[in-house]
Amino acid sequence: MATRLSSIRIAEETRREIEEICRRTGRDFSAVVNEILTEAIKMRRIPGIVFADGVTRRVPRIAGTGIEVFEVVRDYRAMDNNWESLKEAYHWLSEQQLLAALAYAKAFPEEIEERLRDEERWQPEVVWSRYPFTRPQRS
Repeated sequence: MATRLSSIRIAEETRREIEEICRRTGRDFSAVVNEILTEAIKMRRIPGIVFADGVTRRVPRIAGTGIEVFEVVRDYRAMDNNWESLKEAYHWLSEQQLLAALAYAKAFPEEIEERLRDEERWQPEVVWSRYPFTRPQRS
């Protein structure tokens, strides 16, 4: 990604919060600020999506839930993109929440495709082959 030097004034309290994230994560100030700005832009573009720490990175989730966007997309595809089936499968979510997840996937397809590929790499057979000691023992 191309970058350009920009100078901005940041409120002292905001700067302290960013510096705390830097300290906690071991990342530099510029990287943290870029992440925060990118997430803010995405959340403004797709209302109803928030970001949270995942196992290895920040992930988009449906606001008010722990459900990651990729989960809804994965399930929607498994249902042959059937809207009624998706609504039934996630009956506790509103249509707006489901639409937000699908809108995010449409707006940022590379991000979702990468996450789906990552998930495929961690199927049980793959894990067991890489870490044989994790395979359940048959009795």
